[in-house]
Formats: sequence, C-alpha cells, structure tokens
Amino acid sequence: MDYSHSDAELIHQPIGYWSWAAYKAVINRTRGALAEIGTTQPQWWVLAQAAGARTPKTRDEISRLLRNYLDAGPEVMESEIDATVTRGWITQSPDGRLTLTPEGRAFHEKAAALQRDLWTERHAGISDEEYLTTMKVLQRFIHNTGGRAWHH
Repeated sequence: MDYSHSDAELIHQPIGYWSWAAYKAVINRTRGALAEIGTTQPQWWVLAQAAGARTPKTRDEISRLLRNYLDAGPEVMESEIDATVTRGWITQSPDGRLTLTPEGRAFHEKAAALQRDLWTERHAGISDEEYLTTMKVLQRFIHNTGGRAWHH
C-alpha cells in the first residue's frame, strides 16, 4: 500500500481528520453492503441484540443500548425496531420482549456472515497486534480529550 505521506510527515498529520476519514470509509462500506442485502445498520444492531440475548430483552432495553451507537438517537432506534417487526424478523410480546422469528434468525445468519466478510476485508494486511495498538491509541485520544465512548 502507498501511504499519503512519509513516516516523518505522517507523525504530524491530524488525528481528527484521519479518524474521521476512516470512520466514513468503514461506515459507508458497511451500510452499503447491508443495503445490498436489504437492511440498515441499525436494523442489524437490533437483530444482533435479539439474537445474542440469553433471555429476550425488552424493546426499551435494546433501544436504550443502541441509541448511543453512532449517535443514532431514540427516534431512529424506535423506528428501526418497528421496521424489524414490520419485516417479520422480530416479534414483540405484550411485555415488550423482542424475539427473532425463524425468518429473522435466517436473515440474521445471512447478515452475520456478511459482517464476518466485512471484518476480514477491513483487517486485510493488519495484524492483531497492529489492530490492538490502534484501538488502544484511539481510546487514549478519547480519554486525553475528555471524550466518552463506550460500545456496550
């Protein structure tokens, strides 16, 4: 791969720009690939939460967790949960618990396979050690600037 600058020049490049550019590239690729199979990234999040739950989570539990993902917000998450129900991927019990339908489980498996392929694509040529260092450096940037980020 050809890098944009020499090592000496890269040291002085702005992290804000490069982290934003990486964010845009990853999100655009992920959302585009999910759109090709007929879903959105927030719908994938909902399916993944429902599929991974030991006991069914309530709509409110899933919505509260996911609304912070990429600043989706409560309105987006409520709408995306509704979309998964409308599409027949999830059922909602009277007490608000969300469960995958057989169709939802099959679609989740398809989307999960796509996510694994995307992971492999993103990590091509990047060792686990490099990835770990990158994650720690990004978290240090967040800490050093008084930011807050928490995935789960």
